[in-house]
Amino acid sequence: MSAPFKLAPLPWEPSALEPVISAKTIGFHYGKHHQAYVDTLNKLVEGKSYADMKLEQVIRATVHAQGADKKIFNNAAQVWNHDFYWRSLTPDKTEPSGKLSSAIARDFGETANLIAKLAEAGKEQFGSGWAWLVSKDGVLAVEKTGNAMNPMADGVNCLLTIDVWEHAYYLDYQNARPKYLEAVLEKLLNWEFAAQNLEKEGHAVRAAAE
Repeated sequence: MSAPFKLAPLPWEPSALEPVISAKTIGFHYGKHHQAYVDTLNKLVEGKSYADMKLEQVIRATVHAQGADKKIFNNAAQVWNHDFYWRSLTPDKTEPSGKLSSAIARDFGETANLIAKLAEAGKEQFGSGWAWLVSKDGVLAVEKTGNAMNPMADGVNCLLTIDVWEHAYYLDYQNARPKYLEAVLEKLLNWEFAAQNLEKEGHAVRAAAE
């Protein structure tokens, strides 16, 4: 029986984010950590109904679980978080545009203020976790989550994320998480991906109203 969950391919070459994130970091982060979450998840769901679900369904079904199902949540969420993180980054310089740009201006004043909020969330997240740009009923907000938790598990639309687990930056920045955040937020954010996620929310709202 084939494994139900697969390691999604990176959206760019491992060296594409240099010098902000090195190919060596991507090699360990994607090839070791991310792969391990996928492999562990497949072992944990073997013979269970979760093996027939989509990844998002597994996460939402186990988000408040305890015991063995808590392990399923942790690994499923980390697979999803990392898939989302890789797509939140791009070596090609992008800028907010269209509806996303208007929403940022409305909810943060300007992009610089939003980036400052994301940096603050990343710095203040104690221990391992994530900083997120999310949209709640069309209103943008910045959130932080610990360990494997993500806003999607509770039905919140995620637009971008930044990984602040130590393995995301330690080879390149050692304990200087703020420097990692500054570099990623300034140079690598994929605003086109964020705009697509915001647009998906709009489609969902329109479909529900019809």
